[in-house]
Amino acid sequence: RDSKMDCIKIEINAETNTISVYNNGQGIPVVMHSDENMYVPTMIFGHLLTSSNYNDEEEKVTGGRNGYGAKLCNIFSTKFIVETASKEYKRQFKQTWGGNMSKASEPKIKDFHGADFTKITFCPDLEKFKMSKLDDDTIGLMSRRAFDIAASTRGVKVFLNGQRLPVKNFKDYTELYLKDKEDDHGVPLKVIHEVCTERWEVALTISDKGFQQMSFVNSIATTKGGRHVDYITDMIVKQLIDILKKRNKGGINIKPFQIKNHMWIFINCLIVNPTFDSQTKENMTLQIKSFGSKCSLSDKFINQVTKSGIVEAVLTWAKFKAQNELAKKQSGKKITKIKGIPKLEDANEAGGKKALKCTLILTEGDSAKALAVSGLGVIGRDYYGVFPLKGKLLNVREATHKQIMENQEISNIIKILGLQKKKYVSEEDMRSLRYGKLMIMA
Repeated sequence: RDSKMDCIKIEINAETNTISVYNNGQGIPVVMHSDENMYVPTMIFGHLLTSSNYNDEEEKVTGGRNGYGAKLCNIFSTKFIVETASKEYKRQFKQTWGGNMSKASEPKIKDFHGADFTKITFCPDLEKFKMSKLDDDTIGLMSRRAFDIAASTRGVKVFLNGQRLPVKNFKDYTELYLKDKEDDHGVPLKVIHEVCTERWEVALTISDKGFQQMSFVNSIATTKGGRHVDYITDMIVKQLIDILKKRNKGGINIKPFQIKNHMWIFINCLIVNPTFDSQTKENMTLQIKSFGSKCSLSDKFINQVTKSGIVEAVLTWAKFKAQNELAKKQSGKKITKIKGIPKLEDANEAGGKKALKCTLILTEGDSAKALAVSGLGVIGRDYYGVFPLKGKLLNVREATHKQIMENQEISNIIKILGLQKKKYVSEEDMRSLRYGKLMIMA
């Protein structure tokens, strides 16, 4: 890209089936090619296997590399016009192709003393795309691409059908995605944005729909992401892991993917000679070591991320997941007979129709259990059960998730009572229990 280019104009006319793209960057040299015996613009746009981007040894941060894009546009058009002007060569060039690049007019050359520009005008061959006209979906896709260019090309004004797009920079573009969106507390989502270097720009907000990304590599929309997205995402996750460990008082094991699932990330980057897994260029596959630059996120950016609600959302989700795991492992059921719990003296009616009348007596050790059992000889075993505790019971308020999951005594009490993960506020709720009362004998 010419650093002096600051304007792109796109016109889409569905009625005439005509599309044009203009930029005021450095014009194409209007000279005869020394080897091909034709003008350079003619060679670039009208002849296959010709491009200035073939040399993979040269480092470039352009979108195209093999010279196919413009020529394929010519091939799939009924009419294709190239106009360019070069102040350096003091010439203006115009040439028209037709019949899917099978016919070409003679180039028109005239003197020129104005500002450089290049303009491509074409009429898509709708029949080849099984279309009768440029429909709304296709026009919408092209218009979206205009917004993409406005976002990913710094310092460039983009006009669509005569109107300047309301996107002056990458941050403006990201905010279009967040329009009218709120977090779980009804607070409008805010984007955290940073221009890291000349080649890296990153923005982030919280996501409630799993991991989301919108990224550009050399102005190409990589809608499926790729290694550039992994590179930045892993960098942020690594720093958030350390912060979460300090705030995670419950001892819940939080994994990187759980943090990533709460991130919505936007990336605009320039990569040297990028590679993709297909011609659609949706997924960037180049190894990180070959990017040609590094990105470093500032402490200010990371601090803003920690205050964005992501940390709280991850902790809440992890706690919810941990509670579900706990409920599955330690949830009890209303059954009449329980097996596998040593030293339990179960009431005869426990888990039956008269379970609400039953009382479970928790004793402090085996000696206290013997005393309680001897008392059952007087009052009977129908409505009273006894279970001995081994010393001091775990304080679950202060215990970590791991400690609760691994505590056999807590699990046994839950199974004996038939406790499930729900509130017990009515008699109807209590009917699902094996015992209606709990007595601590200590």
